Amino acid sequence: MLKSMTAFARTEQQYEFGTLSWELRSVNHRYLDVNLRLPEELRGLEQVLREKVAEKLNRGKLDGNLRFRLSADVAVPVMIDKGYAEKVVQACREIESLLDTTSTVDPLAVLRWPGVVKEVERDITPLEKAAVAQLYQTLDELIETRQREGQRILEMLEQRCSKIAMLVAEVRDRRPQVLASIRGKIESRLAELPVKVDQDRFEQELVLITQRMDVDEELDRLDAHIAEIQDVLKRDMAVGRRLDFLMQELNREANTLSSKSADTETTRAAVDLKVLIEQMREQIQNIE
Repeated sequence: MLKSMTAFARTEQQYEFGTLSWELRSVNHRYLDVNLRLPEELRGLEQVLREKVAEKLNRGKLDGNLRFRLSADVAVPVMIDKGYAEKVVQACREIESLLDTTSTVDPLAVLRWPGVVKEVERDITPLEKAAVAQLYQTLDELIETRQREGQRILEMLEQRCSKIAMLVAEVRDRRPQVLASIRGKIESRLAELPVKVDQDRFEQELVLITQRMDVDEELDRLDAHIAEIQDVLKRDMAVGRRLDFLMQELNREANTLSSKSADTETTRAAVDLKVLIEQMREQIQNIE
């Protein structure tokens, strides 16, 4: 199924330990480029999360933001280094004696002193497991959004392919008329000249002119490229790069058709082709 690289997804879930919220935003990019913003508790999980993203996505620039709020019901124990605290208090009293003051030591000031309160190491395994599982869920929602946008792009590309095929058929159908018109114009001009025309030489020159303006190969290649695009659009895989290459091939044939054009209708068709190809190319830049 065709997938767009532009999408957004957000999930938020409550757990016993608190609330986790994931926000994922992706845009088009030649390769997979993952940027994650994580809370301090989960910094060590970044490489694992990157690998999980790579399991689900092939291309695109992905910005992910994970937020964590600790539940108010979760009691956070306070551990005090009593021995170190006593030394801090003793130092404060010594300073008081030097200053000859009767002020008492402020307990909050002692608690704020670096090293007095020891950080309690918590088991963050449940938090890590929840973050990974919720990332999968958010990625699934992101992919669903990309698929919906991809379906819209698919319909547009199919419509443009049909229009290009119609233009190619019109140009091919007009070929005999164009050649007859060229022959008529040359004969009309020669008839105005006071000279006798060598019919054999005239036919030879007409063949050379016709060969220079022959676009049958270009029309055949345009048909072949459209058939290839329609086949690629049915594949259940990342096809953006393949389609981008085919757009270059289509554009090359349209330019050649324009340069060989011998009538205004063919020129108009070549311009219309280039417009359609550019519309497709702009959308294909966003396909995974």
